[in-house]
Amino acid sequence: MIRRLIIGDARTRSLTLAVAFGIVLAGCSQTASIMPSSNAAGQSGETAGKAAFSQFPDLPIPAGSKINVDKTLVFGSKPWFGQLALNASGSANAMFDFYREHLSGYGWQEITSVRAPTSILTYANDERVLAIAIRSATITGSEVTITVSPRGKPQPAGGATGVLPPPVQRTTQ
Repeated sequence: MIRRLIIGDARTRSLTLAVAFGIVLAGCSQTASIMPSSNAAGQSGETAGKAAFSQFPDLPIPAGSKINVDKTLVFGSKPWFGQLALNASGSANAMFDFYREHLSGYGWQEITSVRAPTSILTYANDERVLAIAIRSATITGSEVTITVSPRGKPQPAGGATGVLPPPVQRTTQ
């Protein structure tokens, strides 16, 4: 009888530790709910959605997405630059299709896209370049990382203002 209580207590302690570990692990990643932003046709979500996502009016946002605060770093507002991390409820394939379908309506032009375990979409407009990485989440949905940076200016021909020095030429004597 005493042995049974000791074994039962060990199982209870193990179960309690496992539950506590799960709760701590779940609290490690912070997310914030967002509503879809205005789309190109001028339709908008609820007022709360506009306020929560007003800094990103030039991006389509899938319904039910949440910002991963721990992985997001954004500078400025008009225009903004940086990295926006989203936890989306749709599958990675659905998010890939969503962005390919909607980004052109927000003024972005596709440069290239690759559908893979981590899918990459690259777009540009006159001022900025947009790269989106999409991968399946651990349990359900997908993780979307949107990186926006200033667009580089083309360098004049001749390399006068290039970063690298001119190549060394070999002389024969």
